Amino acid sequence: MTQQEKMLSWAILLPVSAVLIWSLNIVVTRYVTDFISPVSISFYRWFFAFLILTPFILPRVIRERALIVPHLKQLAVLSAFGLVLYQGLAYTAAHYTTATNMGIINAFIPIFTIFVSMLILRDIPNRYAIIGSLLSFAGLIYVMGQGNPWGLLHAGGQWGDLLMIIAVFFYAFYGVFLKKWQLQIPLMLSLYVQILFALLYHLPFVAWLGLDAINMANAGSVIYASIFPSLIAPLVWMMAIQRLGPNRTSIFMNLMPVFTALIAFVWLKEAWTIYHSIGGAIILFGIVLAQKKTLAPVLLKAK
Repeated sequence: MTQQEKMLSWAILLPVSAVLIWSLNIVVTRYVTDFISPVSISFYRWFFAFLILTPFILPRVIRERALIVPHLKQLAVLSAFGLVLYQGLAYTAAHYTTATNMGIINAFIPIFTIFVSMLILRDIPNRYAIIGSLLSFAGLIYVMGQGNPWGLLHAGGQWGDLLMIIAVFFYAFYGVFLKKWQLQIPLMLSLYVQILFALLYHLPFVAWLGLDAINMANAGSVIYASIFPSLIAPLVWMMAIQRLGPNRTSIFMNLMPVFTALIAFVWLKEAWTIYHSIGGAIILFGIVLAQKKTLAPVLLKAK
């Protein structure tokens, strides 16, 4: 094995690690529903991430404020879609659906990104994107209907799955806005300012709903969410993009449903059924087909 091949082998561990962290966060999100409210864990997550980053990043933000201030409105929009709407709805959805389903629906980010790009960037999807999207949507309906899509008409849909679909749709906007604006701001500075906006957005909800106390039952989940998916995974993901390129890196997002299902099976004892296998295979095939001859979405932020 040549030195270049060895470096490539190690580089592959970077996106795998990031996706594993985000997959575990989905399971943590589902696990902690009995111990803390969605608003509380969402606020604590970004609050502690902000505290951890402040000693290291705030001096740089002050020094480079001339670079940041002109883009404050754009950073505020990115924060609203990526850090608040996506994650807040995901924490709420976890009360009504399984971690396995959440992982499967998260795999729709590339599909939704294609169509949001069409709306905002006027990027017209090719026939592969259209066919792949229809296939993936059919697979999603099959999973949501637990193998009986027609049952959704009588059951009125699965509330948690619908919330998760909306959350993923918002995250697609985050990726497209990143691509549209291409802000020339270092990743950690951008993330720090976005986290600050996220805390401000949370204040009305905290004032209205209050905060649950951190205790022995939920402290581990809060700490994990504050550090690993919020800070470590984005850095590892960006390192992967630098070494493998955005297109090759984004393919690893398709591992999220698999990782999430395995972790949920071991930790939460969630069952992986035949309809998950069939629907998941259809979804992943559609996603791969949809990305044929298209640019992979820009995915820079924590999940």
